[in-house]
Amino acid sequence: MSRTSTTHLLSSLRQLMKNPSFVPKPLHAYIIPSEDAHQSEYTAECDQRRAFISGFTGSMATAVVTDTTAALWTDGRYYLQAEWEMDENWTLMKQGLANTLKEGPWLIQHFKEYNNTEEVGESKGKKTGCVVGADPLLLDHKVWDQLSRELTGAGHELVAVQKNLVDCVWGEQQPARPVHPVVVLEERWTGRAFSKKILDVRDKLRGEDCCALVLTALDDIAYLLNLRGSDISYNPVFFSYCLVTLDSCTLFIEQSKVSASILQLLQTQEMKVDIRPYTEFIPYLTEYCGSVASGSHVWLPNKCSKAVATVVPLPLRHSDVTPVALAKAIKNTTEISGMEACHVRDGAAVSSFLAWLEEEAPKDSQTEMTAAAHLEQCRAKQEHYRGLSFETISGVGSNAAIVHYRACPFTDKHITTKEIYLVDSGGHYSDGTTDVTRTVHFGTPSAAERDAFTRVLKGHIAMAVAVFPSKIKGNCLDSFARQYLWAVGLDYGHGTGHGVGMYLNVHEGPMGISWRVYPDDPGLQEGMFVSDEPGYYKNGEFGIRIESIVRIVKANTPHRHNDLDFLTFRATTLVPIQIKLIDVSLLTQQEVTWLNSYHVRVLEEVGAVLQNQGDQRAYAWLFRETQPITLSS
Repeated sequence: MSRTSTTHLLSSLRQLMKNPSFVPKPLHAYIIPSEDAHQSEYTAECDQRRAFISGFTGSMATAVVTDTTAALWTDGRYYLQAEWEMDENWTLMKQGLANTLKEGPWLIQHFKEYNNTEEVGESKGKKTGCVVGADPLLLDHKVWDQLSRELTGAGHELVAVQKNLVDCVWGEQQPARPVHPVVVLEERWTGRAFSKKILDVRDKLRGEDCCALVLTALDDIAYLLNLRGSDISYNPVFFSYCLVTLDSCTLFIEQSKVSASILQLLQTQEMKVDIRPYTEFIPYLTEYCGSVASGSHVWLPNKCSKAVATVVPLPLRHSDVTPVALAKAIKNTTEISGMEACHVRDGAAVSSFLAWLEEEAPKDSQTEMTAAAHLEQCRAKQEHYRGLSFETISGVGSNAAIVHYRACPFTDKHITTKEIYLVDSGGHYSDGTTDVTRTVHFGTPSAAERDAFTRVLKGHIAMAVAVFPSKIKGNCLDSFARQYLWAVGLDYGHGTGHGVGMYLNVHEGPMGISWRVYPDDPGLQEGMFVSDEPGYYKNGEFGIRIESIVRIVKANTPHRHNDLDFLTFRATTLVPIQIKLIDVSLLTQQEVTWLNSYHVRVLEEVGAVLQNQGDQRAYAWLFRETQPITLSS
């Protein structure tokens, strides 16, 4: 696989770091985060600055370029991919490992060495403070403030660079910012009118002595206004900001995106949403904050850019998870019904795909890329389909060991009966969003593959049957899924669960289940949908992941300690788990019972859809793959 050379890019960037026309003072380091101005996980092509400068295309990383070196931080999902994609100019910093310094300490250590070897200040060897620059629109304000404290404490400085230096290097080759039209998501899907959602927000504002709520997260805005867009691939959102006050609501958006009919809808007698240009948001917010009465506050999202946070003075700030983010995470009854229904149809699509692929594998006729394309065709046949919820991960053998692998012509392998095949995919529907991973073998799996698969399955089941107090933080459950891998010295480098949107982002906060603490986690609550996705990845050989979406429901417990509500999970994804890969001798009777019960549901609900669609091949495959197992089998 060829790598993109970054030598000329880094040379140009370093020249700009010293150019007074571009920076407030000469920079010794420049930070390039992955996020856009809205701190989005997935970004439009025009905002993929870190990928452009480093060659690494994964969704999460931070790049730091100094006078003499370039380093990139990413987590365990992307270690292998980063090693593949980055050239010799870059040093990979593996987040999550005990010996990996974070960006701040690394910079401080680097500057110590720099001061000892370079001409800095008036004489060589004199310890002089160094200057680090970053675009304040792209760096989260809490990340900025923490890094600034670390650097200042060591005698260095973090400064705002208003003109993005990577954009300057990119020049005319940088993709244009998308201006796709916004569409309405009808109340029959959302279950609540946007006007009532705004009234709910105002009730929350009054309860916190706030006069306004600032919304910068694109999915929060789409949810609040019952609108969807397509500015970011696979994410039905649109570039915008929103300010909700006690008597107004203003949407800041490129006005060409809003049709006359939507404008009319947003300006009814019941509720009027004003439309202003996207670029006016920060000046408007600055002016608004200057008029806030004493004793009142502006609700600022916990996660927003330094540029936005700076215009809300500290005495005015009420910083917390927004009421919109929490309402979005806890689905209403209409959203729950939609999510359940779309997952049944999605299960039919995936089952049809796997039945087809099982016939194709012995022929050596399909590759990772052609299989992914066929899976999309299967989904496109389903009712209310809107598109993929992320780029399909379709990996064979060693490619499956790369957690967020993306097949391309350089790496595209044939799907045969000799190696494990992992497919992680999902779809958007008018009534919900799906995300499912299944690992299969179309031949005879090895004992090592079956052992690892079974331990992943045991962890998956342990999560699925967990009972826990309402509002417990998600990280408290993470080890449930890892225990059977840990028992033999194995593990995986990603989280165990993430929230899922209702025809919105496939990764949705603020909650999650991971070994890392989610700082904004409000606790797991009834009505949330999260993933259950343990895995295991053996570098160079195979990868295993079993991922299903589950809904948080009330648990029926014999006791109720201190009047606490207890919760558990109910499976929402309905796709068979391949029995061939299971070493049944490693399972308990309780685990066998769970798997058999799950497969009964899959056959009943998905089978009905397949029969209605006349897909007899898929139904026959489904019937076979959901047969009960016993401990003696």
